[in-house]
Amino acid sequence: MQTRSPASVRPPSGPKFSLRDLRNLAETFAIASAGAGLFYLASIPAAFLAGAMVAVAVAAIAGRPVGVPRPLARACFVIVGLSLGSVVSPASLRGIAAWPISIAAVVAASACVTVATTFYLRKVHGWESMTAMFAAVPGALSQVLAHAVEEKCDVRGIAVVQSLRVVILTVGVPVALAVLGHGGPTRLAAPPSSLFAAPAELAALVATALGAGLLLMRIGFPGGLLIGAMTVSAVLHGTGLVTVTLPAWATIGGMLGLGAISGSRFTNTSSGLLLNYLGAALGAFAVAVAVTAVFVLVLVPTLHLPLGDLTVAFSPGAIDAMMVLSLALHIDPVFVGAHHIARFFVVSLMLPVVIRYVRRLRQDGGDDSIVK
Repeated sequence: MQTRSPASVRPPSGPKFSLRDLRNLAETFAIASAGAGLFYLASIPAAFLAGAMVAVAVAAIAGRPVGVPRPLARACFVIVGLSLGSVVSPASLRGIAAWPISIAAVVAASACVTVATTFYLRKVHGWESMTAMFAAVPGALSQVLAHAVEEKCDVRGIAVVQSLRVVILTVGVPVALAVLGHGGPTRLAAPPSSLFAAPAELAALVATALGAGLLLMRIGFPGGLLIGAMTVSAVLHGTGLVTVTLPAWATIGGMLGLGAISGSRFTNTSSGLLLNYLGAALGAFAVAVAVTAVFVLVLVPTLHLPLGDLTVAFSPGAIDAMMVLSLALHIDPVFVGAHHIARFFVVSLMLPVVIRYVRRLRQDGGDDSIVK
């Protein structure tokens, strides 16, 4: 049965920020950077987020005082939102319009995976509805972790379930390809720009995204900072009004911060609890794969598309890892990218709606109805 993270492991917040807190923050980011560096050297996709999260989680379990203060955590949410929105381009939007049936199917598959996995975690492992739903959402690690932190859910369980899926899909397959002579390093969501490449355009992008994020947060919109920044960035990049992106150091810093925030929630986690999470994670992965396989096997004869193309396009992994797979397997990267971008943004925009629905179930005492 899942429990929320204890208050004692919440990151420091408020105006009181001592020298001790500063040392803890420096240690947290040093550990996160080391983990990200190891993952990067191993050519593991999503290294900056996954590596930081794993390293800080290990340190938290070992008893180190890791954590990220709330103001800095919010800044990381904005940075990650800007970075994620920059994956959209006019070309990717044209690709989405070219495959309407399979695009609609990948969105439907994501919904079915979420419902089926939530049902499994609720009924088999007894997870509460919000935590189970966050753990079930496929291919949206950054947004899910940001929402989970804000909703004060069991981030440890969510991180284990989501990370295992990411490891199997974005680490296991590329590693196997690397053994066969293929593979690819970690890539940022979009090619970075220099800080001075177009300073006025970059300043306008950041200011507009920050304003939208603060507005959504002010009105109580779930994940407002990340969703607001991501939406503004996606609209401006997708329409071609903006071409500049964040510098690499800013994007990497945001990913490290989000990984550190999530990893620090593993404080006071026992080995027995981790084993319990691992069983839930393996079962949830099996459910997600089974549901996805049904959609792929139905669409292959219906749309006369190659099995490999649909498999990579429908796999609930990170965008960068799936792009690496598509290139390594000589699969059309535009086809794969269009499907993952479509799913990514539909999931991101629907999450706040679902969160509000689950909140109402909690308030009405109808938590069990989430599985109906």
